[in-house]
Amino acid sequence: MAKTVSLTLPLTRADLADLEAGDEVLLSGPVYTMRDAGHERALQCLEDTGRLPFDLEGATLFYAGPTPAAAGRPLGSVGPTTASRMDFATPALFEAGIVAAIGKGKRSPEVVRSCQETGSVYLCTVGGIAALLAKSITESELVGWEDLGTEALRKLTLKDFPAYVAVDTKGGDLYRKIETAAQ
Repeated sequence: MAKTVSLTLPLTRADLADLEAGDEVLLSGPVYTMRDAGHERALQCLEDTGRLPFDLEGATLFYAGPTPAAAGRPLGSVGPTTASRMDFATPALFEAGIVAAIGKGKRSPEVVRSCQETGSVYLCTVGGIAALLAKSITESELVGWEDLGTEALRKLTLKDFPAYVAVDTKGGDLYRKIETAAQ
């Protein structure tokens, strides 16, 4: 039975262990935006140093490219990017210490397996409501890779940001459950 859970970031893998695919979560605390180019740079840093850059161990990544401040908020809008574009890097980043990722859409079997093996989760949020999601952002700070423009690494502070557990630590997969039920 799906439940609603309020979570304060940063999270530990122990915080994630009881979540189940389909649970609604309200997130409060820091997340870091990262998209394709940032994933490539993070992987390069891992290869070069054996560590994640910018002390991202224990962090939650949000696959998003926020727009500049607007309407009296730190961001104009911030919507999820299609998560499968980051599948090439997600297992390595989870193994290196990232505990959760937020995006939209289904993940590869390799990412689902990585969630099980590392105790990480994939959270999804609704696409197309970027201006509404921005209302749950209380702060935005540039952390690194400014040359990437909207793909720069930013630290966002969330307040009751709505998401769903799409892949849990046991390999439960909301998207595949929905596909199976539809057949």
